[in-house]
Amino acid sequence: MAFSPLITQMITQFCCLPGVGPKSAQRMVFHLLERARADGLALAKIIEQAIQEIGNCEQCRSLSETPICTLCSNPNRDTSLLCVVETPVDVLAIEQTASYRGYYFVLMGRLSPLDGIGPEELGIKHFVHRINTQPPQEIILATNPTVEGEATAHYLTELIKQQGIKISRIAHGVPLGSELEFIDNHTLARSLFARVTV
Repeated sequence: MAFSPLITQMITQFCCLPGVGPKSAQRMVFHLLERARADGLALAKIIEQAIQEIGNCEQCRSLSETPICTLCSNPNRDTSLLCVVETPVDVLAIEQTASYRGYYFVLMGRLSPLDGIGPEELGIKHFVHRINTQPPQEIILATNPTVEGEATAHYLTELIKQQGIKISRIAHGVPLGSELEFIDNHTLARSLFARVTV
């Protein structure tokens, strides 16, 4: 059965979301049309408003409705620490741990030459300007433990070394609550390499 052009367009647009395939998109569309039209209109309105009004913070480059986001404008944060992450979602993940009180710099990606993402696309000029104008005592590299994330961390390390700022990298290894026999070899090797003195 062929859907009407508008329904087909809605399904296609829902498929642009990560993890949403044609079947999931179809379920969402029919749910909105059959049972939640008011919610659908509210969703459409807030999406349009967010797309138009949310930009990037001028200091950390995270998503923000104001020129300076709430984290960067908070005077109670620790100015000696700067954590470098790949995406705004990473900021949220770290904030939810309630164990970090410093500031952030969001790369909005990671180095990936095959995808055409180099230092220019990651805003490295903004990063250098940030550490030159407001130099922290320590920069924590919290890029993901992927090939691209490691390459990005290495690139930033070489860049920061010239500034004389302490550099640290988030630890990778065995997750809490797991058993060694079920850990993959690469993760276990990494945890042995990055072991700490107790």
